[in-house]
Amino acid sequence: MSMSFENEVIGISVFTVCVIIMLLIDMLVFNREAHRISFKEALIWTIFWIVVGVLFGVGVWYFLGRKVAVEYFAGYLIEKSLSVDNIFVFIVLFKFFKVDYKYHQKILFWGVLGAIIFRALMIFLGVALVNKFSWLFYVFGIILIYSAVKLLVRKEEDIHPEKSFVIRLANKMLPIKDDNSGRFFYREDKLYFTHLFVVLLAIETTDIVFAVDSIPAVFAITTDPFVVYTSNILAILGLRALYFVLHNFMARFKYLDIGLSVILAFVGIKMLIKDFTHIKVEYSLGFIFIVLLLSVVFSLISDRKKK
Repeated sequence: MSMSFENEVIGISVFTVCVIIMLLIDMLVFNREAHRISFKEALIWTIFWIVVGVLFGVGVWYFLGRKVAVEYFAGYLIEKSLSVDNIFVFIVLFKFFKVDYKYHQKILFWGVLGAIIFRALMIFLGVALVNKFSWLFYVFGIILIYSAVKLLVRKEEDIHPEKSFVIRLANKMLPIKDDNSGRFFYREDKLYFTHLFVVLLAIETTDIVFAVDSIPAVFAITTDPFVVYTSNILAILGLRALYFVLHNFMARFKYLDIGLSVILAFVGIKMLIKDFTHIKVEYSLGFIFIVLLLSVVFSLISDRKKK
């Protein structure tokens, strides 16, 4: 069962309002003051956001049917798995700029908020383009396969924040001066920006780059704007909490990049062969889940043997 255009607009609008309300409650009630996020607190929030995403999928199943729900869960799982790779880059950025741990949650909050805005624009633009120009599926497929290869050969030392165009431009164009208050900018004799603002710019840019992979990957599952938008946004809403759960354990997941590469390559190939053969969404969902599970299990086994 698919939604009419009018119902899609209403559904997306209501969903967006609910997301904004949840983010405001998060910012104004639970995280009003900068503080160190404990593992327990982060784990509770991670579970909370996952439960929200699953319950939303159950609601989709009830109101829109099994087919749309399976598409939603497949899109959600793809985005959730690829968002873990964002965390790896966030860790590198925070280490490079020596950001105080208690300010990580503030930067990530505004980073996620900016990601929601940018992704909404990219999703609706992408849906409009692929519906008008079907050959873009082949372009996206090639991009995903290229990203899979790049991710497979990437090493931690390959990431050099100091070479980032955005960071170099910010250091050149903006008056940057720290005051150790945790602010992004402040006024003294003139307006100054802090290094926290530069880190925020780098995180926003990183997310846009990753969205070039993740959003086309969901297009391989469906081009329904409601499904693409909701699965994408709900997956990244828990990104900040997931960061505080995983940031001390990322080194243990040595096979995760391989798993993500396999997923990206699979989705890219699926887009390239869509005119010749159709892979059911259920099979795609099962394949993605199994690959993620195996990459995590083998990583933990390897880490245990190493110890």
